[in-house]
Amino acid sequence: MATVTLKGNEIHTSGNLPTTGAKAPDFKLTTTDLSVKSLSDYAGQKLVLNIFPSVDTGTCATSVRNFNKSASKLDNTKVLCISRDLPFAQGRFCGAEGIDNVEMLSDYATGEFGKNYGLDFTDGPLDALHSRCIVVLDEQGTVKYTEQVAEIVDEPNYEAALKAL
Repeated sequence: MATVTLKGNEIHTSGNLPTTGAKAPDFKLTTTDLSVKSLSDYAGQKLVLNIFPSVDTGTCATSVRNFNKSASKLDNTKVLCISRDLPFAQGRFCGAEGIDNVEMLSDYATGEFGKNYGLDFTDGPLDALHSRCIVVLDEQGTVKYTEQVAEIVDEPNYEAALKAL
């Protein structure tokens, strides 16, 4: 279990992020067109998993915008923005913001992604949502970098995540 804060108040996650060098857990997440994607759909590509509580909050929206700008310049790399938001909300946000270089994926159906990656909140006002994390995977699905943002309202370290590629 990890401890992070929300405006200085402690909240906890169900576990810890996968360790660097480990094989990333598989996932089944819903796209904005309601199809399902798994880790194997991205075989042979580097991945940046931008994970956050909800695209309808300022910091989460900013992280999607920032990674959207960077994604078009990355070789053989996909940026996956993952939350428990409904796919409809994710699609609405991307349409309104002109977001087209990242893929939005939703863990709304089961929450299994959050549990398997040890990053879902287990208490506090964001209970059952995802904590703000970055996980970078190489072409074989091996974890190269992780960050769990200590204060949920803070942005992740974009530079460190992209450097890990």
